[in-house]
Amino acid sequence: MEEFHKVRRLPPYVFEQVNRLKASARAAGADIIDLGMGNPDLPTPQSIVDKLCEVVQDPRTHRYSSSKGIPGLRRAQAAYYARRFGVKLNPETQVVATLGSKEGFANMAQAITAPGDVILCPNPTYPIHAFGFLMAGGVIRSISVEPDESFFPPLERAVRHSIPKPLALVLNYPSNPTAQVATLDFYKDVVAFAKKHDIIVLSDLAYSEIYFNDAPPPSVLEVPGATDVTVEFTSMSKTFSMPGWRMGFAVGNERLIAALTRVKSYLDYGAFTPIQVAATQALNGDGSDIAEVRSIYKRRRDVMVESFGKAGFEVPPPPATMFAWAKIPEKFRHLGSLEFSKLLVEKADVAVAPGIGFGEQGDDYVRLALVENEHRIRQAARNIKRFLSSADETMHNVISLNAHR
Repeated sequence: MEEFHKVRRLPPYVFEQVNRLKASARAAGADIIDLGMGNPDLPTPQSIVDKLCEVVQDPRTHRYSSSKGIPGLRRAQAAYYARRFGVKLNPETQVVATLGSKEGFANMAQAITAPGDVILCPNPTYPIHAFGFLMAGGVIRSISVEPDESFFPPLERAVRHSIPKPLALVLNYPSNPTAQVATLDFYKDVVAFAKKHDIIVLSDLAYSEIYFNDAPPPSVLEVPGATDVTVEFTSMSKTFSMPGWRMGFAVGNERLIAALTRVKSYLDYGAFTPIQVAATQALNGDGSDIAEVRSIYKRRRDVMVESFGKAGFEVPPPPATMFAWAKIPEKFRHLGSLEFSKLLVEKADVAVAPGIGFGEQGDDYVRLALVENEHRIRQAARNIKRFLSSADETMHNVISLNAHR
């Protein structure tokens, strides 16, 4: 049967191929160390769980909730932005709760996109940044992910040569998958560009609190006047180890927030009220839970960089996020990231995310998630070292390690 129109616009989900191989290997008894999916393994802080358990006992909280978020939750998010970024937001008109930043981003695409609208999107990037707009009928024009002066000449060319003129520019710093961090000066140039060309800025700041140096990543909304053109998305999934709770936010420009709120009002009744109350407590906390999560990821990062490097698989230390973005060892690079990822499952019992899943510019890389403990990360490095050291002898009948793509 012919595929439906919107389904035809979506390519096969690259990660599913690795997931199938991973599941098959586990079914056969293999102990797969999973560094693929960015699914935090850390437990949600007990105080947040306790608040959920307390509130869920009240049957009044079992009814439909508020699609845009209960007032206390929106006030807590506004207070967080004031503390963390020095940004003042009106919780009534500039904050909406979402079912995670991914849902918020996809529904914003639905709210603002007309068929054929051009969206400027980094390549590589988190898939929903592009496919949210593709599903809404938009067209993607890829841009650089480098947050420096090289970012802007392609933007200028895109504005000159795109018909119609681009509607929106997507930002994602700290970046998933590359872990790059933007500076406030970079954001100032982005806002100036957006205002000059009347372009919407959509910033995904899901990893704002997972950083490993003394300089916390900034928000684009710190730029004076940024709310004239910008909406920013944040998530509680990584910050508070709450991935399955599905709680995030969109904040910023009132007109865009109103559009998102209106679309959401037709699609959902918001997160379960006890979840929203527990999230409110988390945002109003003293930050100690966030600091503990950050320190755990930093230790894992350091172990991965050291142990993988000794194994012959160089992993540059990411400055932020819960991911490392590593170039495929040269002798395997001709295979592409998907086939290399399959090999790691088959030959090393290690699962990673193929870079091609984040865009064609990522095909020389794999993404490694810091979602296993330090012992398991060291075991993954030993497995990979054994595979790399024996590849010439054990794989000569399988692939040519000297071939070129």
